[in-house]
Amino acid sequence: MPKQRSLKGSFSLQGKGLHTGVDIQLTFFPAPENHGCKIKRIDLEGQPIIPALAEYVTQTTRGTVLSNGDAQVSTIEHAMAALFSFGIDNCLMEVNAPEFPILDGSAKLFVEKINSVGIVEQDADKDFFVVKKKIEYTDPATNSSIVILPDDHFSVQTMIGFKSPILSNQYAVLNQLEDFATDIAACRTFVFVRELEQLLKMNLIKGGDLENALVIYDEPIEQTELNRIADLLNHPYKKVDELGYLTPLQFENEPARHKLLDVMGDLALIGKPIKGKVIATRPGHKINTALAKVIRKEIKRQEVPTPVYDPNKEPVLNINQIKKMLPHRWPFLMVDKVMEITDSVVIGLKNVTSNETFFMGHFPNEPVMPGVLLVEAMAQTGGLLILHQVEKPELYSTYFMKIDNVKFRQKVVPGDTVIFRLELISPIRRGCATMKGYAFVGDKIVAEAEFMAQIAKNK
Repeated sequence: MPKQRSLKGSFSLQGKGLHTGVDIQLTFFPAPENHGCKIKRIDLEGQPIIPALAEYVTQTTRGTVLSNGDAQVSTIEHAMAALFSFGIDNCLMEVNAPEFPILDGSAKLFVEKINSVGIVEQDADKDFFVVKKKIEYTDPATNSSIVILPDDHFSVQTMIGFKSPILSNQYAVLNQLEDFATDIAACRTFVFVRELEQLLKMNLIKGGDLENALVIYDEPIEQTELNRIADLLNHPYKKVDELGYLTPLQFENEPARHKLLDVMGDLALIGKPIKGKVIATRPGHKINTALAKVIRKEIKRQEVPTPVYDPNKEPVLNINQIKKMLPHRWPFLMVDKVMEITDSVVIGLKNVTSNETFFMGHFPNEPVMPGVLLVEAMAQTGGLLILHQVEKPELYSTYFMKIDNVKFRQKVVPGDTVIFRLELISPIRRGCATMKGYAFVGDKIVAEAEFMAQIAKNK
């Protein structure tokens, strides 16, 4: 089994921000097993940390932006692509600005620095996201799509297309991560001259120049207008006589290769190495990170153990024993039996029948169990978990103080067997408990929520 990786030592890079134009220092540090990749804003009070994960993506205009509370950091995709290419699982990045330095517009310097300090294998096993079936995400508005197919290793191919006589259709491929350093890392971000003024109006690219981006001149513009745009950017005038790239290309298909680099950097935000073949058509940060968010949700779902219900197994608590612990009675007792209970986890069950009283008024012609009652059933199951911790539970009651992050994923109908799994998030302190709850029908999560409850002796 491959092992997790981190850096052997630390390194720093300095440069200006592409969008802010400010001078930035970015330092990479080794991190312990199972730490993941995280970013620390050392210029902010409290030095907040932002996990480099897709659920923290908040903006995707001309770069990927991560936010955690009031802390934000952008243009992280080139660094993340470099870390991903080396299979680095654990790293702490400290930055003193709201974005990473753009450097030369590629991942080249990140790769060189990682090579210079080296990589260390750790003791923990590497945890892959293995693509088991086709995953596809499309954006009809931009005619973009990303497909990931099952494979025994990671590879990427990108196809791009623009309405431009200079940059129309291009294709790039990376068949193995080992080729990233030579074939992809040095490929720079690109922009069209016709886009520059609009991007400036959006308060972007204040640090952009011919040294950190491929600038494409693909439609005639008067020299006076070019000079005016140069003044807006505080750059020297450049006389342009013909259409083309204002910076020499390193590869004929350098833009497509850079788009491949961006795809890797954004997909690195799933937090795990991938075993699968990525096919991206007209990709961009928006669709890249949208797919990464879909995968993150799937990873979280897989991390929740699906309870297995064996109807032949004797329950730990039957309905009569449950009645001795809970004050609820028909028609509001929502747990039929408990199949498993430990100090931190409880598995409860409810058989939903067409005779439930709530179906008389809740869509009688299309009976659906009310979502609030699923939450109530989870709460009752969680109450049993808490009461299990005390002697003479019949002398205590459980009162719920807060319910957060409630999500309903699928309807529950007559004939369903709903299995509830509640787990303590932290040990019970001062009579208060916090729990994470899931409701399953088969192997699908139909609802989830977080609970805070207080146990009180009242008899």
